[in-house]
This record gives sequence, C-alpha cells and structure tokens, in this order.
Amino acid sequence: MVNFQHDTRINAPRDVVWDWHSREGAFDRLTPPWEHMESISSPPDLSPGGRRVIRMKLGPFKMKWVAEHTDLIEGELFADRMVRGPFKRWWHTHRLVEEKRDVTIVRDEVSYDLPFGFLGRLFGSRYVRKMVLRMFTSREISLKRDIWRHQSFSDLPRKRILVSGASGLIGSQLIPFLDTGGHEVIQLVRRKPTNQNQRYWNPEKGELDPLLFEGIDAVIHLGGVGIGDKRWTKKRKEAIVSSRKESVTLLSETMASLKEKPEVFIVASAIGIYGDRGDEDIDENSPHGKGFLTDTALIWESSADAARTAGIRTIHLRSGIVLTPKGGALGRMLFPFKMGAGGPIGSGKQWMSWISIDDHIAAVQHLMMTTKCEGPYNLTAPNPVRQKSFAKTLGRVLRRPAFAPLPGFVVRILFGELARPLLLEGQKVHPRRLLESGFEFEHQSLEDALRDSLGKWKKE
Repeated sequence: MVNFQHDTRINAPRDVVWDWHSREGAFDRLTPPWEHMESISSPPDLSPGGRRVIRMKLGPFKMKWVAEHTDLIEGELFADRMVRGPFKRWWHTHRLVEEKRDVTIVRDEVSYDLPFGFLGRLFGSRYVRKMVLRMFTSREISLKRDIWRHQSFSDLPRKRILVSGASGLIGSQLIPFLDTGGHEVIQLVRRKPTNQNQRYWNPEKGELDPLLFEGIDAVIHLGGVGIGDKRWTKKRKEAIVSSRKESVTLLSETMASLKEKPEVFIVASAIGIYGDRGDEDIDENSPHGKGFLTDTALIWESSADAARTAGIRTIHLRSGIVLTPKGGALGRMLFPFKMGAGGPIGSGKQWMSWISIDDHIAAVQHLMMTTKCEGPYNLTAPNPVRQKSFAKTLGRVLRRPAFAPLPGFVVRILFGELARPLLLEGQKVHPRRLLESGFEFEHQSLEDALRDSLGKWKKE
C-alpha cells in the first residue's frame, strides 16, 4: 500500500473552498488538461453512495473508472474509493483545514495499491508515483487559479447564463469554470435534452423558444461549424458562414423582441477579421482585412446588430489560437512533435497570436461581469510569436527536436485553400482593450502557457 499526501494552501475562507468542490464543474476543472478523461455520469452531490463513472485512456488502453463517495462531513471532509479502474485499490480523502481566517488548506490523502502484485510494484511504482504527483500539482494550480478569479467578483451577484456551443473546445471548459464560480449555466443543445441544465433549439429551422430567456442575465454564443476541421469546399464554406449567421441572428432578434432582455450578449469571433497583416501591430482599432475569414467574421459580428440596437451590451470575442492539448492547433501539433517530426510551417515567419485556455475562459467571465465592457475584444496574450519560435518553444517543452520543416507547397497540397489564411499567414495581434479593462493574464509567456497545459513545469 502506498500513501500519498498533497497540501494546497488557498487564500480564501473554508466555506468558499467547500462550495467550489461541491459544484458539478469541479471534476472537470480538477482534471489535468493533458488527461483523456470524460465523466459519463456523476452523482448529484458528495453524499456517501453516489457514484461517478469516468471514461479514460491510459496510453493505448481505454477503460472506465468508477468512483464511489464513502464519507462526508459537511464543510470539512469528503472521501471516495475506486470501485472499478486501473488500480487494485484506491482511496482518496479530501480534507479542508482552516489554517487561519481566510486561509484554507486542501489536504488530499491518497492510499493505493498497484495491480499484478510484486511485478506491478517493481515495474510501475516509480511511474505511478510520478503520475500522481503531476496530477495533484495540476489540481493545485487549477484550484488556486479558479478561486482567485472568482473571488475577484465575489461582491457581485452570480448570473444565470445561457450558453450555446457547450461541447466545443472552449465551451467544455468555460461551463465548468462558470459553474464552480456559483453561476447557473443552462446549455442550448440541438438534440433532445438529456438533463435539467439543457434546452433545445434549432437555428437552421429558426426554432428558439423566447421563454428560455426568462431570468437570463447573460447569453454566450460559441457555436458554429469548425473553420479548420475540414478542407474548404464550396459547400463547407457556405456551412461555415450560414452556421454563424443563422445562429447569431436568431439569438439576437429573439432577445431584441423580449420585454425583459438579458443584460449582456457575448459572441465568439476571431482575429481572422484582420486578415494577413505581416509584421503590422494590430489592436481593436485596426482596419479589417480581406479574404474569406475576414468576410466570415464581419458577417458573424454584424449578425448581432439587433441585440446591440435593442440596448443589450454586446461583446465580440476576437479569439486567437487557443492553447489546449485537448484539441485545436496545439492538439493537432502534439503527436508529430512528440515523434520528433515537428518544426516550422512554411517560412516560419508568420505571426501566431495565442492565448491559454484558462486565460480565455477567465477573460469571458471578466468581460461578462465588468459592465463597462462592450464591443470587440482581442482574446490573445500580450506577446505573440512567430511560428518558427512557437515550434522551437514547443519542442523545448517536450524535449524533442523541432527543426523538421513543412514546406508551404506541401501544406497547400495537404490542406487546400485553408492552408494560406490559417497556416501560412498570420497577424501580430495585441489585447489592448482587454488590458485596459483591468484583466490580468496568467500566461504572458508562451513557454509558461505550454508547460502549464502539458504538465511540463520546470524543476525549481
């Protein structure tokens, strides 16, 4: 039996830390970003007997982890054990110790046994101990960061929020983050709802019940057909535009028709609105560019005009490259880089304006809660980098070479029309308005952001 303990010191009262853990989104926020884990079913609370079923991947193997809550002292302690999973035994006790006023220690006590007896301990002990330490280090970082972000708005009422695009790359992290902050989140889905937090709509058919907006304070729209998921055929480009225009217009016009309107409408957009600008420094005052991505973003943002005209505070999230190993640009790069086949794309001189997933979702909450914020905001970190520098930094973090170039003509053959605007061109974008609004970035350095998201922290 191996015993492991990890202490996390939080500058917040114990009841605040307990409330964070007791909310549904806590599991997702505590899951390390590089882990392939998905909660299939979850218990309603922390009471003994409740079970969580997790779908997970360990290397090439897929399996389920079933955890059952065993003990509960309200406000102080809860515990769970593994009923089914990769270990022979696993017990986990979470203690919340009040060190002093407004300082809480979260003490994670874990006892586990490896399978296969002596052979399991001989060959797996060191690897598993390293994996467990890495996991709890990530949990500590996420917990401290989230509570700090939420405490920044602790004097303001929590909001009731309607979110579309909940299952996407950003929505899947934004919703748990908002939930652990005490906001009530309702998801708009295009299929039959499967739980009490979901509501049906169908923007293609113009189906959206105005009654869904009763008591809603904020609407966040993140939906739309993926821009870089497939080659751009004529049909694909039409779907990219129509999915954005139809959904935003339906939300905007429905809200504008209401007697009691939501206070804020936040709509996804992209820095592609600026087009290819070479080495030009770009902020929200810069003129628009040219090309398909620019035209798409302009239609995207103008589709919210009805809400804006009706007096609803409307915000456009002009997002850059969102860094998360779960998908997007970084997710696609990881395999070739881990294999030592990463390197510059094309000339490598094109600018990459990036932002960490945690800074992105925190910025959305910041813009929602800060009433003076309105209009377009660049959601990019303050320090964009050239693609060649990005590749070199990722290689250094992964301890892999990063000099295998991918020539421009090969990129165009592989990806077709989307290759130039998405991979071979770029923008040097700065988050001027976001900084002026008082937002504080967690990750201003690309290397720090990559190390954090991949669990590759430097040893001190």
